[in-house]
Amino acid sequence: MTAKPGDRIKVICKDAEYEGILMPRPEILEKGITVVKLDTGYNVGIEDKKIEKTEVLSKHKSAKPEKKEMPHKKGLKTITILSLGGTIASRVDYTTGGVIADYDAHDYVQMMPELAKTANIKAERILQVMSEDLDPKNYVQIAKEIIKHESDGFVVTQGTDTLHYSAAALSFLLNKFGKPVVFTAAQRSIDRGSSDAFMNLMCAVKAATEMKKGVYVCMHATSSDDYCLLINGTKARKMHTSRRDAFRPINGGVAAKAYPDKIEIIGEMSGKGDAKPEIDGGMAEAGLIKTYPGMDADIIDFYVKKGVKGIVIEATGLGNIPQKLVPKLEKVNIPIVISSQTIYGRVHPLVYANLRELSVKLGCIFAEDMTPETAYVKLMWALSKAKGHDAVKELMLTNIAGEISERTGMGFLE
Repeated sequence: MTAKPGDRIKVICKDAEYEGILMPRPEILEKGITVVKLDTGYNVGIEDKKIEKTEVLSKHKSAKPEKKEMPHKKGLKTITILSLGGTIASRVDYTTGGVIADYDAHDYVQMMPELAKTANIKAERILQVMSEDLDPKNYVQIAKEIIKHESDGFVVTQGTDTLHYSAAALSFLLNKFGKPVVFTAAQRSIDRGSSDAFMNLMCAVKAATEMKKGVYVCMHATSSDDYCLLINGTKARKMHTSRRDAFRPINGGVAAKAYPDKIEIIGEMSGKGDAKPEIDGGMAEAGLIKTYPGMDADIIDFYVKKGVKGIVIEATGLGNIPQKLVPKLEKVNIPIVISSQTIYGRVHPLVYANLRELSVKLGCIFAEDMTPETAYVKLMWALSKAKGHDAVKELMLTNIAGEISERTGMGFLE
């Protein structure tokens, strides 16, 4: 067959005919299958052995638009969009089913012309990875990229799965940065009618023009296109696998309601500084351990032998851990931080006898109402800044970027 992906073809079988666009065969699909996108928008897979004839009706012409110089508009702030990957920064070429992802300002403005009315847009792809493959070295890389740009604000796009780790990490790395940094993403691919990508990005750019400083997560507040929540980077967490309003504020932390055309401030900004951040120290290596019934206590030995500089234990309730971990922890000489897997609420070092043993006898650091993810990235940051257990403990229990709340609530906007 001389047809190539993107060509319009007619496939003639003994008992049926199909007309549509020839699609690339997905790697996971077994060989011997021809995929055609029908005019209905649905794809159909046809076994090659059933095909009697294929006709090429028209050749594919690239849908990639011509790019023109974007004029700088006086009176608008300049926002730099940094892409780490993910579907939010991609356009789908419906003729081939492929993704066009140049990640520059022209692509964003073509997808959403309204952006040009909100800000002067610059854009750069600095990574192209799935969010689960991001690591602490990438967080430092992102922070360095941000501070080298001369912009009024920043939007960072990535995949949703570890968005809350990234936002928390940048909250500490850029805690003295005097400009807003807004993380956003898409739960649903940009080619779907129900995609949240457009509104999330529009609201994120608007937030980057209105907020004075701080690191935030900007995602849908409800399953409808009502508005987005602007959540402090240390208080956001992904709480659903697929809903558009998957990201929720944990134990407070809502800074504003974000709309495409306005921002309603309802809380405190997360940023506390206005100076060049000190990020040369990077982030030290740490471990995150989830406790569970029947767990093997030797996991403590594993992390210590790996040479981690500290460990966060995701405990139960107020900070309880299986007692068989205690003898292991007595032998380690690295900071041990206790957080809770209940997500909402805060740990307490003195309520029960076993908690007093952890805090008083073993010197474990109870992470107040930080989520395990925030406690983990904060520990990596703190270990790079402070030397010695007491110094790390003092830094961990100091509210740096809104990660510790005076009052812990569970309400939607508490």
